[in-house]
Amino acid sequence: MFTKHKIRRLGERLRDPEWRRYGYLLLAGKFLGVALLLTAVYYITSLLGSNVTAADAPPPVLKGNDIVNPLNTVWTLVAAFLVFGMQPGFTMLEAGFCRSRETVNVLMECVVDTCLCGLLFYAWGFAFMFGAGTPFFGTEFFFLQGAPATYGTSGVAFLAFWIFQYAFADTCSTITSGAMIGRTGFVGDLIYSVGVSGFIYPIFGHWAWGPDGFLATMGSKGMFLEGLGMSFHDFAGSTVVHSIGGWVALAGAIVLGPRLGRKFKRDGGGPMLPHDLTVATVGGFILWFGWYGFNPGSTLSAMDFEGIGRIATNTTLAACAAGLAAMFYAFPKTKTWDVSFTVNGFLAGLVAITCPCYWVSPTGAIILGAIAGVIVVVAVDVLEWLRIDDPIGAVPVHGICGIWGTLSLGLFASGQFNSTGPLGPDNASPLTGLFYGGGFQVLAAQAIGSAAIVTATFVTTLVMMYAINAFGILRVSEEGELMGLDIHEHGVPAYPEYTLVPAATPQGTSSFNQSAFGSHSSPVLKQSAVK
Repeated sequence: MFTKHKIRRLGERLRDPEWRRYGYLLLAGKFLGVALLLTAVYYITSLLGSNVTAADAPPPVLKGNDIVNPLNTVWTLVAAFLVFGMQPGFTMLEAGFCRSRETVNVLMECVVDTCLCGLLFYAWGFAFMFGAGTPFFGTEFFFLQGAPATYGTSGVAFLAFWIFQYAFADTCSTITSGAMIGRTGFVGDLIYSVGVSGFIYPIFGHWAWGPDGFLATMGSKGMFLEGLGMSFHDFAGSTVVHSIGGWVALAGAIVLGPRLGRKFKRDGGGPMLPHDLTVATVGGFILWFGWYGFNPGSTLSAMDFEGIGRIATNTTLAACAAGLAAMFYAFPKTKTWDVSFTVNGFLAGLVAITCPCYWVSPTGAIILGAIAGVIVVVAVDVLEWLRIDDPIGAVPVHGICGIWGTLSLGLFASGQFNSTGPLGPDNASPLTGLFYGGGFQVLAAQAIGSAAIVTATFVTTLVMMYAINAFGILRVSEEGELMGLDIHEHGVPAYPEYTLVPAATPQGTSSFNQSAFGSHSSPVLKQSAVK
């Protein structure tokens, strides 16, 4: 009833000319208001950029290195943190195997090498190693300038890749000092560290890991040794990190000569005993733990699920086999269950598996690891016979077993795996070693690559060490070495409050304690001063 009344009244008003004019005006105003509102909305959204639809927008031009894969980036960062965590392991290993009077020197060298390597790798080391440019060194990314969102097509954020590779560079630098403990002047250490971290490691590393390194592209059409048909492979650095570090250490040990008082077996003596095997052993285990970032992290991809699991398993089995092999092989000659050989044994296995970890089976990892455990003991004896003083075993573990691990790929590559990738593996053309029916192709490529990098490293470093030594700053003075590097170079002993036996006390400790603590020096220190 109400609705009919409304309609009748509207009809009456529309018959009135005055009401019709009012109605038309009201309707026009409403239409105008709606039009103005739609126009305002259009222009506002245009200013905000939301007026472009998917249909009329130009297609985005995206490159592979513009897209960051968050999962792979986080995986790489976690691996980088694990690899950096190897630095306490190296520090403890070296500090435990050295004599107590050079412990502070070891601590200081490891800390300073880490800091120095970071700045050098930022300034030009990363550019030399991972920038494109020439087959011998990179020419882009100096001071990390001009970097894309990701490194290459990895999907890993560029700076995440940088910090991962910095941790590798720091590892190589720390390996070097192991064979030079006890007689290297601190200034000399700083200078050769600049050479290693700033030039030797990144330039020779570029050959194998750079985007256009001549070993990385070896065997390709128009490249180095095109007829070989195979490039050099080093998944996580048996050659690039460990062999370079080990052969730099050998050159340094040769130029320095042995520590004062070091009498070799062929002369009726033997190695100088380590001062703290507890610290050394714990350091070895920390290194083992860090290797789970070193090897699996080198996939740069958490999406290669089977690959990272296989690598972690191979890493574990090689270390286990090598530790036991070294222990049993060393027993007949020492007549003891030697903890130092066992620790260096599992480290040798870790070094050896670093190159082939992606391409071998678990059984292959056990076999090549066991061989590494034997090799490290033999190499220690060879260095002893050559009268080369290597307190930590850096040359046998990293230098010699780095070569073995690199060559072992050509023997034990199982013919199942080829390469990892940001979204999964690509196993279309798997690597096949000699023992799996693949012939000598992979082994030849590995031998060529290893020989090239090892020879260049050793010769270059030998020249560098002799040059530094010519200025009289590589080796500490005889007085300083007898006093002990801790007091001579750093002004403080590692253990100022106690000394277990007089023989463990550096000659300068008594005078240090008297000057620092007055007349309250211990009787043991006074006895040492008399000696």
